[in-house]
Amino acid sequence: MLGINGLELVVLAIIAVVVLGPERLPEYAAQLARLVKSLRRMATGARDQLREEVGPELDEVDWRKLDPRQYDPRRIIKEALLDDIEDVFKPVSSGAPTAVPAAATAAALQVGPGPSVPLRPTLAPGEPAPYDLEAT
Repeated sequence: MLGINGLELVVLAIIAVVVLGPERLPEYAAQLARLVKSLRRMATGARDQLREEVGPELDEVDWRKLDPRQYDPRRIIKEALLDDIEDVFKPVSSGAPTAVPAAATAAALQVGPGPSVPLRPTLAPGEPAPYDLEAT
């Protein structure tokens, strides 16, 4: 409650009695009670209006997941990295191949020659692959 413990609340109440006096204190307490009630009413109205405008999707939101106190960078990075791996190992759906638009194939055929890259010589059958001791 605003970082005030019980002792501080008692001290504040005693100061309020001394400063305001016993004749004005009930009036200010009633005003405070009306203020709290109106704030609760406004918060309830705003919540109801939001629920009405957003619809049933609002009830499906996991608010604990959106709580900033739950922010753990290690967990977020781990989940992000694991999501990528799951996408890579996702099985391909069996079914008819998807149609490629004709414009896409025409664009693929119009690609010009790329930069010339020297090809490595191929190894003869049975020849061991080169091994670099310094690279490992």
